[in-house]
Amino acid sequence: MLIGKIVGTLVATQKDEKLEGLRFMVVKPVDINGKPGNNYVIAADAVGAGVGEYVLYATGSSARQTVLTDRRPCDATIMAIVDTWEVEGEVKYRKNE
Repeated sequence: MLIGKIVGTLVATQKDEKLEGLRFMVVKPVDINGKPGNNYVIAADAVGAGVGEYVLYATGSSARQTVLTDRRPCDATIMAIVDTWEVEGEVKYRKNE
């Protein structure tokens, strides 16, 4: 899994029927210290994440392992909302602080 920050939403009214009912979010990948990368990922949201939240997401075949995305053509899926992360004893992020 990878860490990212939700920076936006994406609406697609015309899409494959297997994507109906999915909510799409714009994710900015970050490194383990929270530094943003240079790219963006569009991910199906399986957990109800919101803009500004840090999330764990998976890509490739792992993205299709949630109940919501099973057998759907998804290449990235948000699978968890991060509450806290710590690296070598240092808290890098704590939600609501």
